[in-house]
Amino acid sequence: MFNIGDKVVYPLHGAGVIESIEEKAILDEKQSYYIIKMPGEVKVMVPTSKAEDIGVRSIIDQEGALKVIKVLEEESTEMSTNWNKRYRDNMEKMKTGDIYEVADIVRNLSFKQKDKGLSTGEKKMLLNAKQILVSELVLAQDKDKKEVEELVEGKINESYENHLTMLEEVEPLAAGSENTNIMKKFIPNV
Repeated sequence: MFNIGDKVVYPLHGAGVIESIEEKAILDEKQSYYIIKMPGEVKVMVPTSKAEDIGVRSIIDQEGALKVIKVLEEESTEMSTNWNKRYRDNMEKMKTGDIYEVADIVRNLSFKQKDKGLSTGEKKMLLNAKQILVSELVLAQDKDKKEVEELVEGKINESYENHLTMLEEVEPLAAGSENTNIMKKFIPNV
């Protein structure tokens, strides 16, 4: 059960603050609803009886926010090369409402966008995932939206630069290795 003033996350929408708890009659059925004020003056109504079932949860604390930032600093995780499968996999992660999964999606899709570009659907997903991530970090760290957006972009860019540096260090080793012929025998296209 949440209270007025609690900061919560509504999966696929982002973080907001419970502004009120109201009883409403919708289709002749009276129910109690959380009225959640989301970023951009958007308000959503969530039945109090179903809030936990649909994944509404409290926002992360300061320690959790630092862990999210660490996810953005890590190397990308493996994703399907098929954009359609990758999109479905990422959508499943987003539906969980797990902020660490959302951070993983933001980092991975940002890397992919910088490397090869994204499909229109994945561009929209990246924008939505960033909005969800930023909205929760704003409330968790009590910071300005622009400040958090800059932090997220900075961490992604820094991580991507490290990713490129690692690739540059690995490629010459693989190309100049005495074991290249042996590797070609066991691993095609090396």
